[in-house]
Amino acid sequence: MAEEKKLGLFALIALVIGSMIGGGAFNLASDMASGAGAGAILIGWVITGIGMIALAFSFQNLTTKRPDLDGGIFTYAREGFGHFMGFNSGWGYWFAALLGNVAYGTLLFSSVGYFIPAFGNGQNIASIIGASVILWIVHFLILRGVQSAAMINLITTISKLVPIFAFIVAIIFVFHLDLFTQDFWGKGLSLGSIGAQVKSTMLVTVWVFTGIEGAVLFSSRAKKSSDVGKATVIGLISVLAIYVMITMLSLGVMNQENLAGLPNPSMAAIMEHIVGKWGAVLINLGLIISVLGAWLAWTLFAGELPLIAAREGVFPKWFGKVNKNGAPSNALTLTNAIIQLFLLTFIISDAAYQFAFSLASSAILIPYLFSGLYQLKYSWIHKEPDRFKNVVIGIIASIYGIWLVYAAGLDYLLLTMILYAPGILVFRAVRKGKKEGSVFNRAELVIAAIILVLAVVAIVKLASGGISI
Repeated sequence: MAEEKKLGLFALIALVIGSMIGGGAFNLASDMASGAGAGAILIGWVITGIGMIALAFSFQNLTTKRPDLDGGIFTYAREGFGHFMGFNSGWGYWFAALLGNVAYGTLLFSSVGYFIPAFGNGQNIASIIGASVILWIVHFLILRGVQSAAMINLITTISKLVPIFAFIVAIIFVFHLDLFTQDFWGKGLSLGSIGAQVKSTMLVTVWVFTGIEGAVLFSSRAKKSSDVGKATVIGLISVLAIYVMITMLSLGVMNQENLAGLPNPSMAAIMEHIVGKWGAVLINLGLIISVLGAWLAWTLFAGELPLIAAREGVFPKWFGKVNKNGAPSNALTLTNAIIQLFLLTFIISDAAYQFAFSLASSAILIPYLFSGLYQLKYSWIHKEPDRFKNVVIGIIASIYGIWLVYAAGLDYLLLTMILYAPGILVFRAVRKGKKEGSVFNRAELVIAAIILVLAVVAIVKLASGGISI
């Protein structure tokens, strides 16, 4: 096997920024405006900023205090709350990565459809074929080695920032304060209470920040463990500033109703409104580069996590096989085969992009919540000099995680249980193979039963039309 090259600080920052700034940034203005006015969106960003910064500091602290837990995400849940919750965090994160790539597929080809009409809105047979081709090109690229794929991600991350900064500069010059403050709280827009509006922004904010843990997931491949925490915090603060500018400034160019009705990608339509057709061309080209880069980053994550989980004895050993280049060959093959199946939702869902990103966001809530809870538990138990600060960070991250689960809504919580339910059988097989006493303790049996019941309820509601995709 070739000697593995390690990832430096800039490569890790690029993984964080590259995975967070995917397709979501280019549709952020309309996604946020679809259910909230300017005031509620601003409140949503404040909540998100505080919560995500607390989560970033949790990752930074835990990678410093527990460098042995180099799988991040699922290892925090396992260490703090037992094998079953550790498995569920890994399983949920894996499916979030899968579904993220499904969302990228439809958004990519809706943008390509701007130039090649045959791809339409990204939800037809041509788009499925195109997305499938991209899927397997990325697959074979990563099989050549994680390091080379990470360097390509660095290049695409830089390339995608150019049109985004061009958009921000253009929109500053045409921003109208009176339009921004018009019906600031959305009372005349039939959007519901401020609380309901804020809740509507939550899954969108989770989706566009998914990837904050990218450096943590690759901590075992970092040149310096201290770079992992730095990359996480630097990446988050940079992206948070960009997102707030995109959404809030857009509300000073178009009103909420017009923004909510824009086609994907809404940033292209706004740019065309400001500078003409060339603006839409620039944004759509930027989106294509951005989504390809994010697709690459998320495929890296989706292959890396099962590999680490297998090495930790959380997933079956089969996932732990690597090829001569150190790439997770088995995990990557199964991951992309499942994505291929999910690509069929392009033709059975009325809004494949929204469905995929909402389900991906819901699936990752459990891993995020338990990372915050472990930060709290570890900081409370270990009486270190910075204990008070880290306990406060853990409390904020945990409350934010609980709020997200609530804000996601019942329908998506039920749908994610369909994804979590098969994992119970996988967990049982792994634990029985270890022969370390009983497979489930009493609390874990109760949790497994709840997951199964909720999954059955979701299937019944899907069949009866109670939940639509």
